Amino acid sequence: MMSSSSSLVPVPSPKRLEGKLAIITGGASGIGESTARLFVFHGAKVIIADVQDELALSLCKELNSDGESISYIRCDVTIDSDVKNVVDVALAKYGKLDIMYNNAGISGKLDPSILGADAENFKQVFDVNVYGAFLGAKHAARAMIAAKKGVILFTSSVASASCGESTHAYTMSKHAVVGLMKSLCVELGQHGIRVNCISPCAMATPLLTNLMGIEKNTVEELICASAVLKGAVPRAEDVAEAAVYLASEESKFVNGLNLLVDGGYSTTNQSLSMVLRNLMSSNQAL
Repeated sequence: MMSSSSSLVPVPSPKRLEGKLAIITGGASGIGESTARLFVFHGAKVIIADVQDELALSLCKELNSDGESISYIRCDVTIDSDVKNVVDVALAKYGKLDIMYNNAGISGKLDPSILGADAENFKQVFDVNVYGAFLGAKHAARAMIAAKKGVILFTSSVASASCGESTHAYTMSKHAVVGLMKSLCVELGQHGIRVNCISPCAMATPLLTNLMGIEKNTVEELICASAVLKGAVPRAEDVAEAAVYLASEESKFVNGLNLLVDGGYSTTNQSLSMVLRNLMSSNQAL
């Protein structure tokens, strides 16, 4: 019989990614940084592939308690040779690649109208968000097909399920990422490789706060005011938790999923409710 005192002893949580090797593109800030932190916490070795040297090196210095947990390789995801190099270094150093998280992305300019949309901006958004994801998957598959296992993840967006609130370039790019994920899950599933996607709602990451030019707290207040699920503030850590699940053995039969981390935001269109509330407020004020 277990004593009452022994029942209070905390049971250590298992490290869900122990022994895994992961590459995270765009891992120096925002969702990528939070995921890198959580992956290391759960026992994975992490390679950050990014172009933000100072942020990446600072994160490595902070998390490298053993000197080997996390490393940084400068990588522009739009350059084939850069992405190939990251995978080659991973294979040379660790002899394998278990997880490829294609997270790097940009929002591009705020072009609300197609008439005023900038063609060069459109191409840049697709180069990073779609072509970069394609290159990451391509070079990861080279390593994983040989091993007959592996996990490829992508960061898409709630814009892949709910349109009208993001620019055309960004929305199209995130739909394309989901399409790429679904196509790859069919091909690579034959080799024991799982391919999934995470689509977060708006979060006060540097990507969004810099785009809006508003402080983080203010952005979070706006997001919470429009949220379907009240009482929780969506943060990059929530996406990181989803990434750990999809990268771990807990999701061993989850394939081809676009996991929406949006508190149910994409399930409804609140436009009519907002118009009615404003109308009622106006009538009451008369």
